[in-house]
Amino acid sequence: EVQLVESGGASVQAGGSLTLSCATSGYTNSNRCMAWFRQAPGKEREGVAAIFLRGNSPTYADSVKGRFTVSQDNAKNTISLQMNSLKPEDTAVYYCAARIPAYNGLSCTTLQTAYYFWGQGTQVTVSS
Repeated sequence: EVQLVESGGASVQAGGSLTLSCATSGYTNSNRCMAWFRQAPGKEREGVAAIFLRGNSPTYADSVKGRFTVSQDNAKNTISLQMNSLKPEDTAVYYCAARIPAYNGLSCTTLQTAYYFWGQGTQVTVSS
């Protein structure tokens, strides 16, 4: 059974940085898409970043381009989301998601419907 567990959520000041991690268990092959989504109070869940673990450049939402970076650690079977220059509007519950299997980067979008497995989420709060 595939399970995703996020960690690293915290409360930070605007302008600060934070790194989230997502550990995958139950699947180790790199033929998959991994993504980060977030959901702010009263808003719909939105895609933040997506990555195909066998290559291709990551995809980012316009709202986080230049500030957030997604990376992978194959040895630990984890992905991370480095978040810099955080803004109050980045406050949300952040979710990790996986599309398994995936054979190319074309399916690695930031659309919720592309993903089959989800973590429980981790809270990020950015205060002004």
